[in-house]
Amino acid sequence: MKVDIKEEWVNIWHRHQGKIIGTTIGIIVALLVIALGIIKAIFISVCAMIGYFLGRNVDERQDLGDILERFLPPGLR
Repeated sequence: MKVDIKEEWVNIWHRHQGKIIGTTIGIIVALLVIALGIIKAIFISVCAMIGYFLGRNVDERQDLGDILERFLPPGLR
């Protein structure tokens, strides 16, 4: 029996999705640290996490204003 290569890659992705994503993020952070230094790499990583968080909430159809309201101080609302 011949196994379809695309189907096999999809199966591998579903079984090891977290490991693949984690390894990729680790490699990217390591390259940032090597290329830019630790402080700049941390800044870029924090910005990426904030962007991921906001994007995930938008994908879940939450209002961006409500999201920001939870994190901004009362004077800035």
